[in-house]
Amino acid sequence: MRGWVAAGWGALGILVVLLIWEGYKFLGPAEGVTIGAVEGEAGSGLLILPRTHDRAMPHVWDMVARLFQPTSGGDTPPLIVSVMSAALVTLGIAAVGWLIGVTVGAILGLLMQRWRLVEWGLLPWIVVSQIVPLIAFAPVVNAIGIQIDRGGTPWPQWLSVAIIASYLAFFPVAIGVLKGLGSPDRIHLDLMRTYAAGYWPTLLRLRLPASVPYLLPALRLSAANAVLGAVVAEVSIGMRGGIGRMLIQLAGQASSDPAAPWGPTFGAIALGLIAAGSVALIGLALATYRRGEAAA
Repeated sequence: MRGWVAAGWGALGILVVLLIWEGYKFLGPAEGVTIGAVEGEAGSGLLILPRTHDRAMPHVWDMVARLFQPTSGGDTPPLIVSVMSAALVTLGIAAVGWLIGVTVGAILGLLMQRWRLVEWGLLPWIVVSQIVPLIAFAPVVNAIGIQIDRGGTPWPQWLSVAIIASYLAFFPVAIGVLKGLGSPDRIHLDLMRTYAAGYWPTLLRLRLPASVPYLLPALRLSAANAVLGAVVAEVSIGMRGGIGRMLIQLAGQASSDPAAPWGPTFGAIALGLIAAGSVALIGLALATYRRGEAAA
């Protein structure tokens, strides 16, 4: 019952967003609201409320109808088919990036929990790493991959995208593992010491089970971050075939086909939900340890 209630609230939230969209389109000014505009100078001033004409803000039903029309005219497949094909490419790359990020994050979290000195030295840099703009970091990774490929070691472009995705994915896992492994009560740790249990038995039998309520939300957030990183990386390095590149291509046609860019936008949103929801399968196997699960 709790799951159905959560799903109902989620559907209600989507409905509210759609109503707000259509309500503002109906009531808002066609050219938006601009402050500080200079008379006679087009484009001057600061736009504080978006435009509502059809080129800038198409109706929701126009976006949905566009999904079932040809992607670019002629005999091209429907837009929804192209979006699904591109989404599968991005999802596969994001999955590789997520696995890399989870592995790196788990190792870092384990090291920081094991040695306080490592935590003092690493944690500030892990936090600072997330401040680096991804759009600036992606070309650097791509350039390194090109140099490796030219050196004789095969380095496909999708691997650069996966590395960039893992850059966003490792952070919540590292923090979740650090917090989760340090969550057991002192009395439980003392009990393990009375049993003469060393570090590894304590880790496997006490710390890891206790970390599940912290680790699952971190994995969900990491999966969504991996999708976000993959989409941004595809845009930044110009990789073809994924949904990020498709979004840029259709956005260039928005003046003549304003509903088209919303197809890959919906696809990217669906990818994030699928990635985060897939972690729920892991949670089913660990249901015994999920009491008191922390919020993502």
